Amino acid sequence: MSVAELQALESRAVIATYARNPVEFVRGQGTRLWDADGAEYLDFLAGISVVQIGHCHPALVAAVTEQAQRLMHVGNLYYTEPSLRLAARLSELALGGKAFMCNSGAEAVECALKLARRARPRGRFVVMQRGFHGRTMGALSATPQESKQAPFAPLVPGFDVVAHDDADALAAAVTPATAAVLLEPVQGEGGIWPLSDATLRAARAACDEHGALLIFDEIQCGMGRTGQWWGFEASGVRPDAMTVAKGLGGGLPIGACLTSPAYADVLKPGDHGSTFAGGPVIAAGANAVLDVLGEEGFLATVAERGEQLSDGLAGLGLDVRGRGLMLAFACDQAPTVARRLLLEQRLLVNATGPDTIRLMPPLTVSGEEVSEAVGRIGAALA
Repeated sequence: MSVAELQALESRAVIATYARNPVEFVRGQGTRLWDADGAEYLDFLAGISVVQIGHCHPALVAAVTEQAQRLMHVGNLYYTEPSLRLAARLSELALGGKAFMCNSGAEAVECALKLARRARPRGRFVVMQRGFHGRTMGALSATPQESKQAPFAPLVPGFDVVAHDDADALAAAVTPATAAVLLEPVQGEGGIWPLSDATLRAARAACDEHGALLIFDEIQCGMGRTGQWWGFEASGVRPDAMTVAKGLGGGLPIGACLTSPAYADVLKPGDHGSTFAGGPVIAAGANAVLDVLGEEGFLATVAERGEQLSDGLAGLGLDVRGRGLMLAFACDQAPTVARRLLLEQRLLVNATGPDTIRLMPPLTVSGEEVSEAVGRIGAALA
């Protein structure tokens, strides 16, 4: 089908919740994509921090193919090795407790909220401006963005919003009625804003004082995106629970809520569940992603590529922020610039708002591709 035919099919058959660009991609390899006409693009969005080890990485393709040929699904009433091995690996890499596997980031957040309420049967949660945690009703209620919340009010009650990166305001908002504080160590959809160490430390101290859980949303900033396994590592502040998704599957739908040992056994049989969570094929793929990210020197290279990209953008006179390969720069008319980069420069980025361009390439991006992307951005802005 042509793009025009796909657009007509979408208009007839698909609920209109996405504003798509007029490009159909049919093939991907590494950091490259090809459209239906054979034109080649450089992908610096990675499906919004999903294609963590590049498009169609051979290790991921092999793991998924081999597992799909043996067993695809039986459900969680029985044992399958890939899911349990994945849960053990994630728990060891993160907080040392246990994992609940699910299918998406929003589902991981819903599990984290339920975990907090089960552990601390209190009414309130503390969240932060510019935060984003998902679009299901609980996760949306934790996402203080008026444009996203207003059409679906009334939302789940009990969410107290504090000013962006304000350590004092956060500390004051936590009370004996607080079940948990939910934060992104590096805010993603809000425009790539790393929270200060002072704010994360204040959150930890306030939670400890009042017996609340500290939950970090690592859905976008985790899985090596910042040059370390987890976004919180740079601060040294450890949460009681965390959510992961996106890059964990390398392109396949998966999520997980991970706990520290103290909260590993809070949820009981029947408290939570999911039909497809931790299925053999998806879990096999996620295990392959962990294998690649865990290769010696891999994360150090991510940090180096991130520094190269940041320096290159700064060299264009841009105001850059972020960590590792999770970067953004301020830009007037950002949606227009993102579209121009796609259609004229064949570079995938996206606008998180009217004045921010976000860049999150696959973590396997090469130095040459970073230089190429900076050149394309310079050409578009010129």
